[in-house]
Amino acid sequence: MGRFEGKTVLITGGSSGIGLAGAKLLIAEGAEVIVTGRTESHLAAAAAELGEKAIVVHDDASDGKTLERLLPVVKDTGGLDGLWLNAAYGIAATVEEADKEAIEKLLQVNVVAPMLQMGALSPYLKDGSSVVVTSSTAVYEGRPMVSLYAASKAAILTAARGWAAEYAPRGIRVNALVPGPIKSNLRAQLPDELRAQYEEQLADSLLLKRVGEAREAAAVALFLLSDEASFVTGSSYAVDGGMLFN
Repeated sequence: MGRFEGKTVLITGGSSGIGLAGAKLLIAEGAEVIVTGRTESHLAAAAAELGEKAIVVHDDASDGKTLERLLPVVKDTGGLDGLWLNAAYGIAATVEEADKEAIEKLLQVNVVAPMLQMGALSPYLKDGSSVVVTSSTAVYEGRPMVSLYAASKAAILTAARGWAAEYAPRGIRVNALVPGPIKSNLRAQLPDELRAQYEEQLADSLLLKRVGEAREAAAVALFLLSDEASFVTGSSYAVDGGMLFN
C-alpha cells in the first residue's frame, strides 16, 4: 500500500513541471489528486497523462477568481489530506523594465492567490493534514533580472512559517519546498540563450554540478505531504544540488 492510499491532495500549478511530477508520484502511491493550471494545452496533456484519479481544473490565479473555481471542487471531495500551493508566475526584468501591470500580476499569482487559497481552503483540510508551499532559492541568490520574482517568493516563504503556527492546534503541518535550478521550473520562461547561460552559471555554483529534475524536487514535496514528516512543520527544504552562496 502506498503512502497516500485513500488520500486526496490538491496541487495548484499541477499541470506542468514540479507540480505535474508530484501529481504522477502521488497517484502512483494511491492518491487522488486535484490539479490546477492556467494553460489549456498543459491541462489537456496532464488530464490525459494522469487519468481517472485526477481532477483537472482550469484556474488562472491572476484574475482574482481562483476561489470561485476551486471551492466547488474541493467541497465535493469530503476534505483534503494535503494541499500543495505550487502555482507561480515569473518575469525576467529589471526594476526599471517592469511595469505596474506585470508587477501586480506577479504578486497576484505568487502572493495574493495562495494566501486567499490557504484561508478559504483551510476549513476543508483534515486535522493532521499537510500543506506545502513552493518558494525558490531565488530568494537567496541575489541575482539580476529576478529580483521581483524573488521578492514574491520571499513573501510566501515567510507566510508559510506563520501558517505553521496558526494551524498547529489542528495538527496541520505547513512547510516550504525551496527548489533551486530545476529543468522544468519557471526559468523555462526565460529566453533560451539567457536560460542556458543562467543555468550554466548556477550549475557551476552547485556541489553536484548539474541542474535538477522536476521529479527530484517533487519527491521532497511528497515526503513533506506524507505521514513520514509527521514531526516536521515550519521548515524550509532546499532542493538545490548544494547551492553555494558567495
